[in-house]
Amino acid sequence: MAVTAPTTATRRARRPLSARKLDAVYLAFFIVHVPIMFLVDLASILPPFLVSPLSRSLRAYQLERFRDQFFVSPPAWFTAYMWLEAVYHVPISLWMVWGLFRDHPLVPLNLLIFALEVAVTTLTCVVDISAWEGYTAAQKSDLYGLYVPYLVLACLMGVDAFVRVKRQILHGVGSEKGKTL
Repeated sequence: MAVTAPTTATRRARRPLSARKLDAVYLAFFIVHVPIMFLVDLASILPPFLVSPLSRSLRAYQLERFRDQFFVSPPAWFTAYMWLEAVYHVPISLWMVWGLFRDHPLVPLNLLIFALEVAVTTLTCVVDISAWEGYTAAQKSDLYGLYVPYLVLACLMGVDAFVRVKRQILHGVGSEKGKTL
């Protein structure tokens, strides 16, 4: 029972990015996501010498404009989410830029994992914001404006990725009938 490398006939043809509209949206997201992580999100856990003046200005604006308590007095779970972003989001986001551009076959699986993680962590933040005291409905609405689009994108990405992974599995099962590893 030998496992052989895929032949030219069994390899999936790469599709141009212009034919993959959602992938183009995801690629744009990941290209923007990487600098935002370093400039805003991760500044609280980075060593001070790695925090740029631009990062300090953006965070000061966010605190002044939104009074985002996650950046004023973060709960322990939010700090854990920041470390998750540093050790998982940064490398997978860089890989996704590469993988989406090349239409890599592991993109759907990585999108699914990323989307599930982002949906759960962002939903946690949205629920927590809803319980914050001392904020007007308008102030909470502004904060939701920061977090909810991220949650919506994660849900869209998750559904899309699930459909793609399912298709890959079912296609693989159908084309491999009778073969075992």
